[in-house]
Amino acid sequence: MGELTPDTLMRAYAMGVFPMAEHRGDPEIFWVDPIRRGVFPLDKFHISRSLARAIRKTPYSVTLDRDFMGVVDGCADRSETWISDEIRRLYIALFRRGQAHSLELWDNGDLIGGVYGVTLGGAFFGESMFSRRPNASKIALAYLIEHLRRSGFTLFDTQFLTDHLATLGAVEIPRADYHKLLTWAIRQNADITAHSLPSAPEVLHRRTQTS
Repeated sequence: MGELTPDTLMRAYAMGVFPMAEHRGDPEIFWVDPIRRGVFPLDKFHISRSLARAIRKTPYSVTLDRDFMGVVDGCADRSETWISDEIRRLYIALFRRGQAHSLELWDNGDLIGGVYGVTLGGAFFGESMFSRRPNASKIALAYLIEHLRRSGFTLFDTQFLTDHLATLGAVEIPRADYHKLLTWAIRQNADITAHSLPSAPEVLHRRTQTS
């Protein structure tokens, strides 16, 4: 298998396919298009009372694209990871082209959480997130989803639905429905860098009535 290029990766995303590796040192990449796909409806992110308190009280600062490689490495910093060296290389290349982005959470200069993904039109393909403090990844997601909503995005693809993501409002949809959403989303004109990040009150203003 020849070396993959960022262009190949972006064509795969446009077709609803994403890459994974079996483990960190695996040189091979396989492509995934799940029968059922996880997505975050951008107007249905669930902020529980405890998460709302954490957002109000924590002194963390939030940034966009300040330390993309730090976020990728934080996501890969676990005993088992699908983020191989080859996948890391590809995402860093996409970041340098302005096609991958990260949202970071900081505590006194220490990177304590974040999420990264790929953008194409109005679609955000969430790849991974990590947390080094309680609720850090949840707080990062809350800020990211509000930012995507305000920036004109229509699709947040989580790839798979986990129990953790389900508690935050993510749902699972059939592959055919996902591809319809994807076709619409990638035709939209959204820009994750066009607006400043929301403030904590702006994030909490979108809190769902079910929290």
